[in-house]
Amino acid sequence: MPRAPDDVLPASFYSRDPALVARGLLGKRLLRRLNGEVLGGVLVETEAYYGSGDPASRAFQGLKEYNRLMWGEPGRVFIYNVHRYWMFNVVAHEPGEVGAVLVRALEPTRGIEAMMRNRRVANLFELTSGPGKLTLALGIDRGLNGASVTEKGGEVFIVEGDDDFEVGCSRRIGVREDLERDLRFYVKGSGYVSR
Repeated sequence: MPRAPDDVLPASFYSRDPALVARGLLGKRLLRRLNGEVLGGVLVETEAYYGSGDPASRAFQGLKEYNRLMWGEPGRVFIYNVHRYWMFNVVAHEPGEVGAVLVRALEPTRGIEAMMRNRRVANLFELTSGPGKLTLALGIDRGLNGASVTEKGGEVFIVEGDDDFEVGCSRRIGVREDLERDLRFYVKGSGYVSR
């Protein structure tokens, strides 16, 4: 039975290989409740990360307090800071494994004026076209660390979307060392993908 467009993705969606989840999130809608308003848009770029065998992963050095969520329940938010910007990830892995998906960019569709105020930009294509831009626009910070994206009543959640697009893939962006496979996924032709 097909899922309705506003159905929240279940935890089982995230209980798979991070690359499958990263690719599968494209076209889905990330929504954020903030100050009585819903902000969000269509996911157009993601990256998959694994455990201790992945040199670009936050889990590469083993289990620490700040990265423990990567070992935890799939479908939970994992947030960390890079160069003063919060990075929004969703924990994704098979049972007994480690992993997460970094949300790199989305096409804004809801609460655009509020997102523009949050980011102090007027160019729609610059609003959420990168992981730091996205978290600023959506008002996401470490306070959401550990939140579930599988509950429609939550502060942040991901729902069904469209799958009528072509998927591109490449190596991950901005990493010093990488695995020998393409783990960045994006909607080809989207003007909202990070540069």
